[in-house]
Amino acid sequence: MGRLKISPVVKMPIEVQATTALRNAIVSGAIRAGERITEIQISQQMNLSRATVRTALHQLAKEGLLTLVPYTGWTVVSLSAEDVWELYTLRSAVERLAAQLVASTITPAKAARLTEALDVLIQECKRGDTARIAEADFGLHKTIVLLTDHGRLGFQYGLIEQQTRMHIRSSYAIIPSPKRIIEDHRPIVEAICAGKADLAGRLSEQHHLAEGEKHLAHLKRLEKQEPAKTSAAAPRSARKRAPAT
Repeated sequence: MGRLKISPVVKMPIEVQATTALRNAIVSGAIRAGERITEIQISQQMNLSRATVRTALHQLAKEGLLTLVPYTGWTVVSLSAEDVWELYTLRSAVERLAAQLVASTITPAKAARLTEALDVLIQECKRGDTARIAEADFGLHKTIVLLTDHGRLGFQYGLIEQQTRMHIRSSYAIIPSPKRIIEDHRPIVEAICAGKADLAGRLSEQHHLAEGEKHLAHLKRLEKQEPAKTSAAAPRSARKRAPAT
């Protein structure tokens, strides 16, 4: 009898399960950016203790998805134009290095994993579910980072991982079609699999800068129309402003 394709049951502490559920709800937009939530509200809805919920909320705050407003409660962050500028400029540098490292050490096994991640993105683009496309998009980029086998690079990428997921998800508001997403990512994967390190790095950097600048311009237009929203990073007084475009 052949082996059945059944996912294994993974036992996780209730705090981890709560954190995962809330994280996915925030990143997917089920809990909207700027929305206020409370421990009581979440504990009642999820049928969990307030202590468990509090642990989850503090973890998500560390990941940059929530902020605690004194005497008010928790607020889901909204990525401002400045936040997006910081994210895409940082990602363009980090992922350029990642693409170069993987291309320079490419093996049939690495190429297979990378091609599989691209195939997942292609299939999700054909299905047309925006949330699933965004997760597959992020999954491809994270696969490139993981394939570097560079522990410190992976750790640093993990610090912005959840905000990156939000960034990708929100940027889809200005992407014309799923076909365009495939066209943007396929050349990067092909260059990496071909072992062309310089080309792979350049294509990766250009991709992040071009898409990031479009997203930045889009958010700046929105911010002229709406009141300032909660930022996902440090207080304004401690941060550099995004360059004018």
